[in-house]
Amino acid sequence: MKSKAFKGFLAISILLSAAWMVPHFAAAQESGTVVPDTVEVVKARVIDIQKEEEQVIPGTDTPGLFQTIEAEILEGSQKGKIVTFTDDYLHLQKGDIFYLNHTVQTMDGIETYAEMDAYRMPTIYLFGGMFVLLVLLIGGMQGLRGLASLTGSLLLIFFVLIPGIIGGLSPVLVSVVVSAVIIIVGSYITHGFNKTTSSAVVGMIITVLFTGALAYWAVHMGRLTGYGTDESVYVTLNSRGKIDILGVLLGGMMIGFLGILYDVAIGQAISVEELHHIAPHVEKKRIYSRALRIGREHIGALVNTLAIAYVGASLPLLIVYAQSSTPISQIANREVFATEIIRTFVGSIGLVLAVPITTFLAVMILVKRRGAADKEIIHEEREALKHYEHHH
Repeated sequence: MKSKAFKGFLAISILLSAAWMVPHFAAAQESGTVVPDTVEVVKARVIDIQKEEEQVIPGTDTPGLFQTIEAEILEGSQKGKIVTFTDDYLHLQKGDIFYLNHTVQTMDGIETYAEMDAYRMPTIYLFGGMFVLLVLLIGGMQGLRGLASLTGSLLLIFFVLIPGIIGGLSPVLVSVVVSAVIIIVGSYITHGFNKTTSSAVVGMIITVLFTGALAYWAVHMGRLTGYGTDESVYVTLNSRGKIDILGVLLGGMMIGFLGILYDVAIGQAISVEELHHIAPHVEKKRIYSRALRIGREHIGALVNTLAIAYVGASLPLLIVYAQSSTPISQIANREVFATEIIRTFVGSIGLVLAVPITTFLAVMILVKRRGAADKEIIHEEREALKHYEHHH
């Protein structure tokens, strides 16, 4: 808040957001106080498309489709009322259900109606149901445990992490605690209480702590402010600066890579367990080497996944900058991109380190000391491993 960079960014963001903010606040002339407009968001159904034509979007030379829509309000204080408004956003059809924004201006009592968003809950329910059904049919009991773990993680995020941050707790501290709980509870629910799960849990917690320290260093070294998006500015304005946005950025970095970290750690622990099970006479060093070989293959795919996922999510923004003449170095240096680049690198470093850390812990915990095993079997196994390493 005290930095000049933030003050400049905040001033620009407020100016750019004026069109959104001004309609929601009107001055009441009688009292001289600022009183918010009355805003109600309700579901509505399209009764008729009275007019549909292509017009140039104001302030641009780009054509757009404008509709004059007659709709019935389905809920709220004006349920059953028929209203007419102009839509240049959703491109609705007769019978469509959508969310309508009903605003009553405090100063003069004028009522306005505007489309808010499409009603997408049926689609969400359909694909959510398909996901759950397939997980249960194909995953069986393990799939059910996975769903229970996912539910627990979401409950922790929405009822512990977010309220804690809003309540003024340190975002970094809350994120570390919630991350640890998600790791512990999720792992044991899904894979049961055993040494394999415990080795993965310890490996994940160590990796999260190290990655958190690395993220803290990277964020401060890169002079990131956390205000790379409009949402961060709105959070600051709504909380009057009480929420530590930089801490939220750091917490988001740790929470964001938990899912992939979980995949890596559990995979490595199970690899060690299976290798030891099929060859109990092989020494710890060899088990570690073979399990690490599996982890290396996993790393290549996961690091690629992180980077491509960001590119896919930010494709429209990337296209906007690609159409300009700005050098690529300046584009990457902008906070909106630099934040995600640093987030990807920090997360990838954490995933890479999780492989040797978890593998080492799993070997120490799961692999028993060799007893008086048959020396000929040990010799044959070593020769086979040497032959394999020579050809790979």
